[in-house]
Amino acid sequence: MSRGPDAATLLARAVEDDAWRAGCLARVADSHWTRWASATFSGARHRMRVEAQDAAGLDRWLAGLADATMEMRGHLLADLTVREISRSGGMATIDLEALSVEA
Repeated sequence: MSRGPDAATLLARAVEDDAWRAGCLARVADSHWTRWASATFSGARHRMRVEAQDAAGLDRWLAGLADATMEMRGHLLADLTVREISRSGGMATIDLEALSVEA
């Protein structure tokens, strides 16, 4: 019996949904995660590459991304950082780092 999607899958879905709500067509093209723990929390560190159309919706989405609240069942998004953005030929590639903790 499956326990449901892992934190990386939930985060990828949340990022894509958040982009869509901002009017940005984006998809997570690649994602890696590692387990993480502190004295009081456990969770995961994530790195993902997002591909999106380079349009006005992209800039709106990126402007609000650091403060975005994303729904992830059983997890909380503790930090989300844009590491790099490259634009070429009407497309953009965005490298993100995130930290999720188990709720």
